[in-house]
Amino acid sequence: MNKKIGVLGCGWLGFPLARQLAKNSYDVHGSTTSKDKMDALQMDGITPFQIELSETGIKGDIQKFLSNISILIINIPPRLRSKNAESYIEKVKLLHAEIRKSGVSKIIFVSSTSVYGDVKGNVTELTPPIPNTESGKQLLACENLLMGDTTLHTTVIRFGGLIGPQRHPVTMLSGKQNLTNGDDPVNLIHLDDCILMISTIIQNEYWGEIFNGVYPLHPKKRDYYVDEAKKREIPPPHYQNNALEEKNKVVLSILFLGKGHSFTTSITT
Repeated sequence: MNKKIGVLGCGWLGFPLARQLAKNSYDVHGSTTSKDKMDALQMDGITPFQIELSETGIKGDIQKFLSNISILIINIPPRLRSKNAESYIEKVKLLHAEIRKSGVSKIIFVSSTSVYGDVKGNVTELTPPIPNTESGKQLLACENLLMGDTTLHTTVIRFGGLIGPQRHPVTMLSGKQNLTNGDDPVNLIHLDDCILMISTIIQNEYWGEIFNGVYPLHPKKRDYYVDEAKKREIPPPHYQNNALEEKNKVVLSILFLGKGHSFTTSITT
């Protein structure tokens, strides 16, 4: 197997992922939008490229980045809520056209459980996605674009909420009052397990599949976030006592666990 992999988007998830792949003896191309980050990537054994996608074009030598790699990991979040929001699907369409010009045939597309929308109850990879946010709709359109191209072997990972170093929802919820969704279950996954999933898919060549990436523990938000706030010694959020309603979605990682794999990092650590 060609040991050259491209990680498009070396941010909070992509940088430690690229670092781990380099440690695992892969030849890694890594992209960043920041010139200041180029040296940091190179110091970790990653060949750095400054690449920036917009809805009107791609800045940087995207073909050089794609050259000779056999696997491309697309890890660029939509970020549609920023002041300079752009069409995510248009960015990925431009990227797709460049991929078609290259020799890349295997894709891992990092998506989100937001594509399932507000469905109730248990959600598996077989649950029809019905996104109700602009981000979810555009992610699903990108999934369909890449998986619908029969010249590519695309695997999609739909991650739940990402937690890990310097990233946890409780820091944004701390001290908030009268929150209304306290009985909803959490659907989270730790950074370490995100890297584990991607590495496992590459190692076992699980191409053309859709995986949910969520740790199999789903406490109520009111219980989980209050406990996490106490651990950090920050003001806990306060949730209203609502009448018992049908539980919101519980996302299950049926395919990954069903192949005999397991997660290693609890969301309560």
